[in-house]
Amino acid sequence: MKATMRCNDESLQCLLQADDRSDEFRRATRHVDECSYCQQRLERLAADAAMWREVKDTLVSGAMGQDGHSASPRVWLGSAAAWNESMARQLLDPPSHPELLGRLGRYDVERLIGSGGMGIVLKGFDGELSRPVAIKILAPHLAGNGAARLRFAREARAAAAVVHPHVVAIHNVETNGASPFLVMQFVGGESLQQRLDREGALDVCAILRIAMQTADGLAAAHSQGLVHRDVKPSNILLDLGVEHAMLTDFGLARASDDASLTHTGHHPGTPQYMSPEQARGVAIDARSDLFSLGSVIYAMCTGRPPFRADTSYGILRQITDSRPTAIRELNPRIPEWLEAIVARLHEKCPEHRIQTAEQLRSLLAQCLAHVQQPLVCQLPRELRKQPAVRRRGWWLAAGGVVAATLLATQFRDAGHWGSAPASASRSASRSAIGSTTTAATDSSLDWNSSHEALESFRTEWEEFEFRAQQLWDESSISSQD
Repeated sequence: MKATMRCNDESLQCLLQADDRSDEFRRATRHVDECSYCQQRLERLAADAAMWREVKDTLVSGAMGQDGHSASPRVWLGSAAAWNESMARQLLDPPSHPELLGRLGRYDVERLIGSGGMGIVLKGFDGELSRPVAIKILAPHLAGNGAARLRFAREARAAAAVVHPHVVAIHNVETNGASPFLVMQFVGGESLQQRLDREGALDVCAILRIAMQTADGLAAAHSQGLVHRDVKPSNILLDLGVEHAMLTDFGLARASDDASLTHTGHHPGTPQYMSPEQARGVAIDARSDLFSLGSVIYAMCTGRPPFRADTSYGILRQITDSRPTAIRELNPRIPEWLEAIVARLHEKCPEHRIQTAEQLRSLLAQCLAHVQQPLVCQLPRELRKQPAVRRRGWWLAAGGVVAATLLATQFRDAGHWGSAPASASRSASRSAIGSTTTAATDSSLDWNSSHEALESFRTEWEEFEFRAQQLWDESSISSQD
């Protein structure tokens, strides 16, 4: 029998699934050693050309530093191998119907949904409970690794412990078989990444709603002592458009006191949405997820991730050392206060960020209410700018009094006020200002154009301006009622 008769993807799966001490594995290895076609095909299955170039660049730059001396090797952050339905079928039992992909336990498997670093995700159907499900199977090359199996089981326990409307629910876990798998709630619609790929930047209401609901899900996870560690658009599912966002894939979650969080140089997450703590390989806490969520909000505002470079190492350096391009430079339609929220989340030092997911959720909820009903709901106080002058008759009159007062102060000594005594001008000015604010009723204030007097008046006038703005907003609401 010619060797070429075994040249197919199913045969190559032996190198991923079989025990490396088995006869099957040894036969497959001998075949690949002699078959140039299978060598090339195996290479393409593992990664595309661009990824192999990145591996080469990383290995070269990691082995030799810029100064020509050897450098410590870097961890390569490549993507998962591409999967197809033919490969996925090898992990399943024969289907109960010709139109199905296969069967796993009591679940009928309909199709392949996607793949990731830990395994593949399939759409299935639970015949006993008559509901669609998503099934995540541990990748075959990891199923024989004890540490990977433990991590997969940890993902299931972590996700199952979080019961929340904005977290994808775990229905069942099977970790004892040859291919461990977990069964999750099936979410129709698409991921946030798919939405961004299709539409680019989102409108402000959609941004706030998705970010608020994601923060709500994170708050539930953090309350269980869990850090998600891989908050990114592809891990946020949008059920029925943007009305309901759900956080998924706790594959990188750890208990917040897990010692493995401090493994230096271990970067299992997606580089573009990592926090500086993750990029440096130091201990992290829940505030790391908030930095990542800030990067997700940035992507929703601009249609692109905040930190970009040609290599994964370059992205990590951007995250630790640089600030991204200002959001409003890329999308002027985004309000300044939303840009300010992202800037706070992107603080390199965790102590300077918004401290909890619950605080962020509350802040975003107030902002969303303001965008939807600006005359009824104000922005949170910390996001407000000083109110601008309103064009109302009494408001302009107050401004005119102030202008007259300042002019009187400036030109008093130059004799520009005719025969009117300077003391009379000061008295009239104080009387007029007193009718609109109590700020200038102190008879001891001498309008002698000194710096102290003008600075005091400026401060008091700002307080009056702020109060006037509040009265104006209240009157607007009353007139609508």
